[in-house]
Amino acid sequence: MHSLAILGTSSDAGKTSVAMALCRIFADRGFRVAPFKAQNVSNNSAVTQEGREISRAQCLQAEAARVAPSHLFNPVLLKSHGNSSVQVIVNGQVYLNQSIVEYYGDMSYLQQQVQQAFITLQQAYDFVIAEGAGSPVELNLLEQDLANTYIAKTFNTKNILVADIERGGVFASIYGTLELMDSQIRRNLIGVIVNKFRGDRQFFADGEKIISSRFGVPVLGVLPFQPLNIDMEDSQSLANYQQRLSNVKIRMAVIAYPGLSNYNDLDVLMADSELHVELIRIFQPLDSFDMVLLPGSKTVIRDLQWLKNQGLFTAIQEFTKPIFGLCGGYQMLCQSLHDPDALEHEIAGVAQGLGLIDDSVIYQNPKIVKSGQYSLFSEHSIRGYEIHCGRMEKFPLYYLHGAIAGTHVHGVFDDDNFRADYFRAINPGYQGYAYTQYRNAEIQGFADMVAENLDIAGILRALQAG
Repeated sequence: MHSLAILGTSSDAGKTSVAMALCRIFADRGFRVAPFKAQNVSNNSAVTQEGREISRAQCLQAEAARVAPSHLFNPVLLKSHGNSSVQVIVNGQVYLNQSIVEYYGDMSYLQQQVQQAFITLQQAYDFVIAEGAGSPVELNLLEQDLANTYIAKTFNTKNILVADIERGGVFASIYGTLELMDSQIRRNLIGVIVNKFRGDRQFFADGEKIISSRFGVPVLGVLPFQPLNIDMEDSQSLANYQQRLSNVKIRMAVIAYPGLSNYNDLDVLMADSELHVELIRIFQPLDSFDMVLLPGSKTVIRDLQWLKNQGLFTAIQEFTKPIFGLCGGYQMLCQSLHDPDALEHEIAGVAQGLGLIDDSVIYQNPKIVKSGQYSLFSEHSIRGYEIHCGRMEKFPLYYLHGAIAGTHVHGVFDDDNFRADYFRAINPGYQGYAYTQYRNAEIQGFADMVAENLDIAGILRALQAG
C-alpha cells in the first residue's frame, strides 16, 4: 500500500487532528498504521518507552492508532531555546543546540535520519500516515522542507490537502496551494478536505462544486468544527480551549509564562468540570484563587525573570494557599538555580528562585529523559515521565510540605487517585472524574465525526491502487 501524507494550506489547518482521526479509523478497520512527522517544532513533548523524546502530537496519534509511541514517529524535534536558536532532538535524543542557519546546514544528515525512520516504519506497518508542517508550498524553504516535500517526493506518498475554512479565504488558499504545488505531489493528490466548517453543510454545496470543477480536485469531505480538547500543542490551542464547567469547586491560577511547555499537563485540569482554570499571562492579584500552578517551562531562568518583571514573583511568594510546581515550575520554587554551562540560559549564571523549597537547582547534561511508574507523595504509584536538565539534591523527584508541593514528573494529575486526593485536601466536596475514559471518548468521538463526513472508502482505494 502507498503511505499517506496529510498536507495543509497553512499552519493550524487541522493536519494533526485529521491525521489522528485517520490513525484511529484505519486501526479500527484492521490496518496496522504508524503516525509520522519528519520534523516537528514544539516545546510540548513526551517520553517513549525507550526513553526517547518526541512531540506530544505524534504520541497522541500513536494512541489513536493503538500502538506504542516510538522515536521513529518523530525523528526530528525542534524546541525553542531563545534568541533564534533551537534544541535539535534527533531520534529522540538531544543532538545539538543550534542557530537556524546551523540547523539548515545539517539538512543532509537530517534527511538521512528521516529516511531511515520512514523506511523502518514502512517495513513494520501496513502504511504510514505522515503529517506535514505548515504549507507544502513555502517556495523559499523547499530545499529544507523535511515534513512536506521531502517525504511526499522521496516516498511517492498519496496526498491529502487540508484547508481551514474558519479563517476565511478557503478558495484562494486551496487554489494557490494547488498552483504552486510540486507536480509529483499534485499528481498523487487524492483530494481536499475542507475543515472547521460551522453551520449547515448544504450551504457549501456550491463551494464543493467550485473546488472539484474549477480547481480539478475532488472534495473528500467537509468536516464540521469540533474542538479536540486534549494534547494541546501550543499557546494558540490553549487560547481556543473551551472549558465545560459545572459546579466549580476550585479556582486555579495557572501561570502562563512565555516559555510555557508540556501543555498536556493542563489537559486533564481544563477538562475537569469542577476546576475553573485561568491562565495568568500578565499581572493580576492572586487572592481570589484557591491554588496556583506553576507548569513546565522550556526557559526556566528567563521565565523567572518574567515573573519578577510582571510583579507575579512577589505575589506568588505571598500566596498562602496551595502552590504546585511541575518540572520547570517545580525548580522555580527553590532557593536558587545554577546554570554554569549556559544550558538553560544564554549566559552562565545563578538566578534567585521563589525560595519556597529549601533546595537549589543545577543544570547539567545529559538531559534526564525517562518514563515509568513513580512512587510519589508517600502513597501514590503514578505513571509519568521526566524531561529535564535541572537536578535538585534534597528533593530530586518531588516535594510536599504544608501548602507547597511539586514534582519533576509530568502526568501526575492524569492519575485519578492522586488528583482526587490532592484537590479534596483543598475542597472536600471535590468529586473527580475518569480521565482515561475522557481521553478515549475525545479521540473516538472526533474520529467518528471524521469517518461520517469523509470519503474513507475513496481514500483507501487510492492507497491500495498500483
